[in-house]
Amino acid sequence: MSAKKEELRIGFYVCHCGHNIAAMVDCAVVARYVETLPGVALSRDYKYMCSDPGQELIQQDIREHRLNRVVVASCSPLLHEHTFRGAVEAGGLNPFYFHMVNIREHDSWVHTDRGEATEKAKALARAAIQRVAHHKALEIKKVEIHPDVLVVGGGIAGIHAAMTLANAGKKVYLVEREPSIGGHMAKFDKTFPTLDCAACILTPKMSEVGSHPNITLWTYSEVTKVDGFVGNYTVQVKRKARYVNEDLCTGCQDCISHCVFKEPKFADDFNEGLGKRKPIFIPFPQATPQAVLIDPEVCLNFKRNKNPDGSPVVGDKCKKTCVEACGEKHAIDFTQKDTLQEVKVGSIIVCTGFKTYDAGRSPAYGYGNYKNVYTALEVERLVNASGPTGGEVILREGKNADGSPKTPKSIGIIHCVGSRDKKTNLWCSRVCCMYSMKLAHLLREHTGAEMYNFYIDMRTPGKGYEEFYNKLLEEGTHFIRGRVGEVTDWAMTPEEEGRLVIRVEDTLAGVVRRIPVDMVVLATGLEPQADAGEVRRLFNMSCGGDGWFLERHPKLAPVSTFTDGVFLAGCCQGPKDIPDTVAQAGAAAAEALVLIDKGYIEQEPNTAHILEDECSGCKSCIPLCPYTAILFDEGRKKAYINEALCKGCGTCVGSCPSASIVQNLFDDQEIFSEIEGVLAYD
Repeated sequence: MSAKKEELRIGFYVCHCGHNIAAMVDCAVVARYVETLPGVALSRDYKYMCSDPGQELIQQDIREHRLNRVVVASCSPLLHEHTFRGAVEAGGLNPFYFHMVNIREHDSWVHTDRGEATEKAKALARAAIQRVAHHKALEIKKVEIHPDVLVVGGGIAGIHAAMTLANAGKKVYLVEREPSIGGHMAKFDKTFPTLDCAACILTPKMSEVGSHPNITLWTYSEVTKVDGFVGNYTVQVKRKARYVNEDLCTGCQDCISHCVFKEPKFADDFNEGLGKRKPIFIPFPQATPQAVLIDPEVCLNFKRNKNPDGSPVVGDKCKKTCVEACGEKHAIDFTQKDTLQEVKVGSIIVCTGFKTYDAGRSPAYGYGNYKNVYTALEVERLVNASGPTGGEVILREGKNADGSPKTPKSIGIIHCVGSRDKKTNLWCSRVCCMYSMKLAHLLREHTGAEMYNFYIDMRTPGKGYEEFYNKLLEEGTHFIRGRVGEVTDWAMTPEEEGRLVIRVEDTLAGVVRRIPVDMVVLATGLEPQADAGEVRRLFNMSCGGDGWFLERHPKLAPVSTFTDGVFLAGCCQGPKDIPDTVAQAGAAAAEALVLIDKGYIEQEPNTAHILEDECSGCKSCIPLCPYTAILFDEGRKKAYINEALCKGCGTCVGSCPSASIVQNLFDDQEIFSEIEGVLAYD
C-alpha cells in the first residue's frame, strides 16, 4: 500500500466561491493541511475554481507536476462536476480520476462557527484524498439514437412539437386518445388577450399535421407499453376500433344524415353535454382526421353484450342505412376490432394535457343543483358559432313571457373554483383570471348583460394581460374582491325572486353583499389528468405532490424528465396558457432534435455490473430495480444488467445478499476509504 501511495500524485484545489465558502471556511488553512496528507503532490486555494483561469490552472498543474489524481473542494457536484471533469480530461487525465467535495452546501452554508466549519472542510478533504486513490479509469459509453420521435397527446402542445420536428425532416408518430386532435383549445371561441378566433389559428395547424408526410397521426389511440431506453424505445400503441376505415372515409358525412336516428339523441362530449349527437358522428366540423366514427354503446347495430375479447357483438337490429349511404366507398366496417401497433423511437415527448376541475366538488356554488350555473368550458361552447346554440347565449332554465328561450340580463363569474383553496387545490391555475375576463367580454358582447367578476386576487402577468384587464374596467364590468360564500336561489327581496343570488364578502368595501344574477359561470381550475399516475408509470416519470409531471430541474431543465429521452410539454407539467404551452413544446422538440442530430448519447459509467461467478441467481435484485435494468439469463441462471438502462442508483448493490453486484465509482474500497477519512483524527 505504501508503494502505491508513493506513486500517487494528487492535486488538491479548494475554492473560495467568492464569499460563499471563504466567509465561513478558512480555505488557505485547509489547503495547507491537505498538503501534508500522503500522496498529495500539490495543494492550492483559489477564488473561483470554476472560472476559465481556475480550469486552466488545473490543466497546467497536471502537465507540470505530473498529477495523476485531482480533487476539487467547492460547491455541489450537480453544478460543476462536469466542468472539472472536462478540465481534467483537457489536461491529459482520464476524467474519472477526479473527485469533487461539496464544502459549500454541506459545510459553509450550514455552519455558524468558522473554526468548526474549517475543521469539517479538512475532514471532507481528507476523505476525498483517501477515496480518489482508488479511482479507476472509466470510459463514457455512447448509445446510438433512433431518429424517430413519439409525441403523446394531440393538443396544441403535441401539435406544435410534432410540426417542429416534422418540419426539421424527422419522422414523428403523434398519438391522441380522442377521435380528433385539437385538445381543449379546439373548444375555445376566442383566445386572450388578442381575442383571436381559436379555430382560425388552430385549424390550419391541425390540417398541416394531418397531411404532413413526416407525421403518422394515430387518433383514437393510446400508448399501452413502453420498453427500452433512451435512443431505443419500443412503444406499443392500441388503436381503438372506429368501425370506419379512416383511409376510405372522405368526411362527406352522408352516413350521419342517413342514420336511422333522425334526430341527435346522445350527449355530445365535445359540446360539454350541452348538445346531442347521433351514434355515428364526427366530433366537430374542423376535426382532424375528417373521419366519422361509430359509438358501439348506442349504435343499434351492436348488441349490448361483448365478445370474449371485449369487442361489441354485431347484431341485426339496425337497417344499416349508414352503410347504404356510404355506397361504393365501403368505409364503414362493423367487424373492425382494436389493433396493436409497435414502433421504435429514440425519444418521446409527453403532452397529455390537463382536465378541468369538477365543479360538483364545490357544492356551495350550486353546479348540478341549479341549471343556470355553468362551467367556463360550457360557456365557451355556448358563445361559439359552431356550438350547440350557434353562438346564442340562452339559459337552461327560464322562459320569456312568450315562451321563447331567455337571455341573461346579469351574469356573475366566480374565479378560483378549484384553485387556491386548501379544500381542493392549493395552486393557482394561471389562466382563470384571464379567461374569466375574456368570457365577461364575450358574454357582454353576445347578451348585453351586466357583468360581475368575483375574484380573490387579479393575476395578469403576461404580455398584454394588464391592458386587457383595463379594457374590461372601461367596458363597465364590475370587479368584486372576495371569495364567494355560496350561490343560492333563496330570495330575500323582490329583486331576487326567480334569480340566483351570489353571497360574497366584498373585502374592499368591508361588507357582505348579495348579488342577484340570471346566470353564474364558474371559472374552474386546471388539474392533472385522472390517469396521470398510470401515464407516469408507463413512461417511468415522476410526479410532484400535486400530481403534475415532474421536470428534471425547474429552472435549468424544465422540459426534461429524470428518464433520459423523455420530455414534457404543456399543461401535463403544470398549468400554463397557450403561449407558454407552445414555447415549451418548441423547447421539448429542440431537446429531441439535439439527441437525434448528435446521433448518440453519452452515458455516465457509474453503472452497476454483476460478478457472474458470485451471483447465486436468487433474482432478489430484479424487482427492486426502479429502471428495469436487471434481467435474468435462464440458461446460465445468472442475473445481468443492461448498462444502457442502469442509472447508477445503487439499490441493487445494497440489496444483493451475495454481494455480487458492484457499482463503478462506488465500490467498497472507495466508500470505506472515504468513511475512514471522514472519521480519522489527527
